[in-house]
Amino acid sequence: MNIHGLQSNFCSAQSPLLPVQLPSRMESHLWYVLPEEVKSESLLNRYSELLSPSEKDNVLGIRGEELKKRALLARTLVRTTISRYTNHRVDPRSLKFKKNNHGKPEVEWQIADDWQPPPLHFNISHTSSLIACGVTVDSPIGIDVEDKQRKLKNHILAFARRYFSSHEVEHLTSISDIEIQRQQFIKLWTLKEAYVKALGMGFSSAPFKTFTIRVRDAAKRGLHLSGDKDSEISEISVESLGPVNLTTSWQFSLLELAGSHYAAICMEKHKAVGEKGNAPMKLTVRRTIPFVEDECVTGTDAVLPIGGLNC
Repeated sequence: MNIHGLQSNFCSAQSPLLPVQLPSRMESHLWYVLPEEVKSESLLNRYSELLSPSEKDNVLGIRGEELKKRALLARTLVRTTISRYTNHRVDPRSLKFKKNNHGKPEVEWQIADDWQPPPLHFNISHTSSLIACGVTVDSPIGIDVEDKQRKLKNHILAFARRYFSSHEVEHLTSISDIEIQRQQFIKLWTLKEAYVKALGMGFSSAPFKTFTIRVRDAAKRGLHLSGDKDSEISEISVESLGPVNLTTSWQFSLLELAGSHYAAICMEKHKAVGEKGNAPMKLTVRRTIPFVEDECVTGTDAVLPIGGLNC
């Protein structure tokens, strides 16, 4: 992948980014790109034009062409996604970012007298084969994606006892089938990681053992995270186990994505919704190759709701 010697007139030869309407309250948008679908060297060069000098340096400093490509796609996805919600007012190249006190990235908007930037929140997650970016309005968001075939180096229960709550460990222990146990572990992990990322406080401030994920199916039979199309959607909540209650007004969703991944989304309930807002999160999912192709895949086989979703 060559990101040097880029042609400044390349942008004009490509399709523009289509603007997108902002998410509504208690709605999240999830964009994802599959690295294997991006094969054009000229397109990758186009993407590198969008990066800041420091981002380019970071990409160049990564060893391995595939790792460089994924890093480039991740930054491209963030920049192009956020730009879409500005109705062409902000070019993806001009976006600036900052980090909060715990290292969570945020947009540093350049305020103009005649334009008020949208109150967007975003979060990104990626594996070797999928990169995703979640977006909300006025509500902090955290997302996590994990490959369904992810292999664990450690024994599942030993690993769970180290990081999970006793309730979660008890649930995993009750599963005799090793493959089902592994799948349940990955689903719980994605939910817990999405929650910590939504808090924006860092893992040291919210260790996995300080809270437990509780999932109830429609029949109220306890923790159940099925990926079966015919099963009813589970209700997902979080319970604090530590001295500080971090769980007020958070909402979760869990889904199978692109047939290969689990994706978890955690967002804060909008203040206008309040504690009565127990309706499932509304979600719109789009697969994209920026400047080339966008496809809304909500309601297709690429998005299989598992818990907390209204697609």
